[in-house]
Amino acid sequence: MYNSNMEEEPSAVMPISQHLEDLRKVLLRAIIGLIVGVAAGAFFVKPVLNFFAQSIGGVDKLQVIEVTESMSVYMRVALLIGLIVALPWIFYQLFSFVGKGLKKAEKRGLLIAIPFATLLFLAGGSFAFFIMLPASMRFFTTLLEVNTSLRLSSYFGFVVNLIFWIGVSFELPLLVFVLTRVGVLKPEYLTKGWRVAIVVIAILSAVITPTGDPVNMLIFMLPLFGLYLLSIGLSALAYKARRAKKTGSPEVK
Repeated sequence: MYNSNMEEEPSAVMPISQHLEDLRKVLLRAIIGLIVGVAAGAFFVKPVLNFFAQSIGGVDKLQVIEVTESMSVYMRVALLIGLIVALPWIFYQLFSFVGKGLKKAEKRGLLIAIPFATLLFLAGGSFAFFIMLPASMRFFTTLLEVNTSLRLSSYFGFVVNLIFWIGVSFELPLLVFVLTRVGVLKPEYLTKGWRVAIVVIAILSAVITPTGDPVNMLIFMLPLFGLYLLSIGLSALAYKARRAKKTGSPEVK
């Protein structure tokens, strides 16, 4: 039975080699969990494909040009399903590594954050699929008012990228809150660095969008910047709670 490091008291300072070895073990366990999730998700790829293709009227509206195209799409969707299935386990492993230097109460806080982190990813993926995807597909397929034939790999590459990266971006407020609560971040760092944040968000949007055109980038940039603003507010709340705890203020229970 695996004994969680989350329940241990902070130990003495360990050498870098020990930290690297612990990180290797954490990543290995996370990868094993992901592989198990992908193996389980492989049985649900076809219904998920049909679900994802609703915005264009079904999978039969797509075309396959290359011989290996169907297999690559199958594996990409299976990987996304496996990641979602394994998310709680992956977050647990990462938080167990981060929580080694924290006190017991702070470690319990990280454990509580695991389901919230999972729900935030699912919320981001749902936002991407139900709100961003239909709007972007209507725009791209009617822009020139011509008959549009979509490739299987192009469409599902766009959908999986959209769901994954928006899901990851929804983790930003929680990450900022946790880092501020443990004293790594301060809200003024975020407010002063908003210009840098815009540049970083633009670069990330250019990298993760399938086509790299300005409209496609804007679809990614707007929610990312909105989440950045939300992160500033949550960071301010976490910083206030941390200061109140230090001064023994009764404002925070």
